[in-house]
Amino acid sequence: MRRRSFLGALAACPTLSAAERAEPELRIAVNQTIIESAPLLLQETPGVQVVPVASGRLASAQLMNGTVDAATGSETQALLNSVTQPDLRIILTLSECRYRLVARRSAGIREVADLRGKRVASTRNTSAEYFLSEMLGTAGLKESDVSLFSMEGEAMPAALTRQEIDAVAIWEPHAQNAIDLLGIDAQILENPAVYHERFGLNTTVRVLKDPAKRRTLVSLVRAITAISAKIRSSPGGLVGKLANAIAIPEPLITKVWGRFRFPAELDEHQLRSVLVPLELWAATISQRQPRHQAMLAAIIDVSVLAGARM
Repeated sequence: MRRRSFLGALAACPTLSAAERAEPELRIAVNQTIIESAPLLLQETPGVQVVPVASGRLASAQLMNGTVDAATGSETQALLNSVTQPDLRIILTLSECRYRLVARRSAGIREVADLRGKRVASTRNTSAEYFLSEMLGTAGLKESDVSLFSMEGEAMPAALTRQEIDAVAIWEPHAQNAIDLLGIDAQILENPAVYHERFGLNTTVRVLKDPAKRRTLVSLVRAITAISAKIRSSPGGLVGKLANAIAIPEPLITKVWGRFRFPAELDEHQLRSVLVPLELWAATISQRQPRHQAMLAAIIDVSVLAGARM
């Protein structure tokens, strides 16, 4: 009787599809707090599970410990992590963003040279700190020439208005929030030629050698290419959908939208040229010897994108 009841209960249950029964082929840690992640948050891809995390550093950490098969992150995070995990690979540039330094005019800051001796906040060991270092270099300054405060981006605008710090170097939309809060006291310092972030999709050689995971990665990159084309040509309603996904107000995203690109590309030559000076900075802050260019070039793998275009 019990067996018949059990079988009857099973028959009454809705039949699960093969897709619902199957485990995801690929798990990807995605920073769900930033605009850069848009191509992975605006659609679902069969066989892919998005694992939302609160920062690029957490996403990278999950890839490093093998919890996920791929992760989003800036080229800075990829390079820093490749020291301890040499088989890490950048397989796609999802998005690009132009950064800004935002300072208080009331602190006597009008140009980069005025940052000497000032209290500057950035998030340590990230693309924002590298951007700060490069901007300081345009005025002959080093990080040691400022009082560097390590701070998360969301805390920076309020700290500026409370005059606890004099300037911030951070990604969007935190820079825009700082500008809006400071109003006429905001001094914006930027130089697109110095640095802009290349936010990518990263994985490991282990994953790339797995035939099933590689096939899913190729399908994912193909899907990213398609949604990125829509983002570029007609963002329209996609911005509202993204606002819900990353919990950032749609008007704020619209305000900074022009600072982003979504190329779904991987320019190997350009990225290699970026990694060389980035490696010099990373070696300095880590107090180690910089790696040879050949080792840096190995971090870039164009094979998945090539497969997606076949």
